[in-house]
Amino acid sequence: MITKEEVQKVQQQWGEGVVKIGSLMNDEKECKAFTENFLKERYAFHKSNVLFKPTKTAQKQFRPTQEGALSYFIVGNGTFSEDGGFALQPWTNVRFENNGFILEEKRAIAMGNYFFTDLTGGETKVEYTFGYTPR
Repeated sequence: MITKEEVQKVQQQWGEGVVKIGSLMNDEKECKAFTENFLKERYAFHKSNVLFKPTKTAQKQFRPTQEGALSYFIVGNGTFSEDGGFALQPWTNVRFENNGFILEEKRAIAMGNYFFTDLTGGETKVEYTFGYTPR
């Protein structure tokens, strides 16, 4: 059974990864390498279908590939022209406020809001629904 504590730990790691991506924005090569690894560790593109829906998109709203997710996080290629690199803000913190969990043997779902803190201390609130599977 996936536990609430396991989901919260992964959420914390996800937030720390987003902050790290922004901290690397001045070193394009390292930033891209870190983000590719982040996506590989945090999303299951390599082993199953991923329902990835970037919050700040309107034209190409659904991204079933790691390439599409990479573009959203750090501005990848011309295929996704609306992407501005949301993780390059840079953010100083990401915190989750979970509204609820569905915990099962081989998957979990969490829904709520997460808050992205910018360099001035301002927060951007975004709603989310994430699914989790064992590694």
